[in-house]
Amino acid sequence: MEDFVGRKNLIPRDRMRELTKRSDLRGWIQTISHFGAILLAGFGLYYTLNTEGVSQWWAVPFFIALGVLLNFLFAAQHEFNHYTAFKTRWLNDVFNRITGFIQLYPRDYERWYHFEHHRHTQDWDNDPELISRGGPYTLGSYLPYLLGLTYWTGRIQRLFIVASGKTAHYFTDKQKQKVVAEHRWHLAGYALVAAASVYLENWAAVIYWIGPMFTMKVFQNVQNVTEHTGLTHLQDTVHNTRTIKTWWIFRWMAWNMQYHTAHHTFPAVPFYNLPALHAELVKHAGYEPPTTGYLAFQYRFIRQLIKAPETRDGVAEIDSATAQVEPAE
Repeated sequence: MEDFVGRKNLIPRDRMRELTKRSDLRGWIQTISHFGAILLAGFGLYYTLNTEGVSQWWAVPFFIALGVLLNFLFAAQHEFNHYTAFKTRWLNDVFNRITGFIQLYPRDYERWYHFEHHRHTQDWDNDPELISRGGPYTLGSYLPYLLGLTYWTGRIQRLFIVASGKTAHYFTDKQKQKVVAEHRWHLAGYALVAAASVYLENWAAVIYWIGPMFTMKVFQNVQNVTEHTGLTHLQDTVHNTRTIKTWWIFRWMAWNMQYHTAHHTFPAVPFYNLPALHAELVKHAGYEPPTTGYLAFQYRFIRQLIKAPETRDGVAEIDSATAQVEPAE
C-alpha cells in the first residue's frame, strides 16, 4: 500500500523485509481456526435448540459466541483486503468475497474505502470513516452506534444506495462501475437467501447468521471505535492510532488488530507479525503509542460525552514533542 498516512524509515529495512514476509501456512491456521470456531458455536447453538432434555437456556452462550465470532470476521476481511493473510494472492481474494458476503460489506467497496482510510487517517474532510459519521460524536449518536443499531442500519442503507448507482467521490469511474455491480449481486444473493428461507419455511439464516451477528455487534464495535476515536488529528499514525491491551482470545479473534498503531504505520506487515512489529516500533520510536483497554476507553469516552460532544481536534494522548524521531539507519 502506497500513499498513506504513516511513518517511513522508522525501522531498519532489513528488519522490515523480515516482518513483511507472508505465509500461506500462518494464514490457513488463522482462517481455519476462526471459521472452525464459528462452526462449533453454530453446532452448539443447533444442538441446544433441537435436543430434547437440554435446557434452551444453554443456547444463550452459544448464540453470544457465534455472534461475536461472526462479527470479528470483519478483522479477517480487513486482512484479506491487505493481501497479507496469505502469500498466495488469490486465496485472499476468495476468502475476502466470502467474508464480505457474510458481513454485508462487499469486498471491492470495503477495500477501496479502507485504502482511503489509510491514505487520510483522522482527516475529517477525507477519511471515509470520519465522513460517514457526519461529524464528532455526541452521546446520542455514539451509544446507538456502539450497540450496533445505527451501524447495521447504515450498512444496509449503503447496500441499496450504492446499488442504485450512488458512490463516494474518491472512486474512479472504473471502480464505481465495479462496486455498483458488486452491490447489486450482493442484494440479489441476500434476496435469494430470504426467498429460500420463506419458501422452505426454514429460518436458519436468521438463527445462525443474521440474528447473532446483528445482536452481538457491540463486542466488535468496541474494537472499531477504540482504534482512533477521540485521538489527535495530527497526520502521524503513531499519534492518531491506538494500541489496545486485551486478552489473547480477543487478539486471536481480531487477527491481532489490537496492534493497530503498528498496522497503520506499516500496513504491509501480516497480522501474525504485528506483535513483533509493535515491539520494533516502540524500540525505535523510543516511546509507547497511545495505549488503552477496551473498557478503560469506553469509560473515559462516555464520561466525556456526558459532559460535551467529542471535539474536532481530539486529544494527544502522548507527548507531542515526541512526534518527530530520527530515521533509523
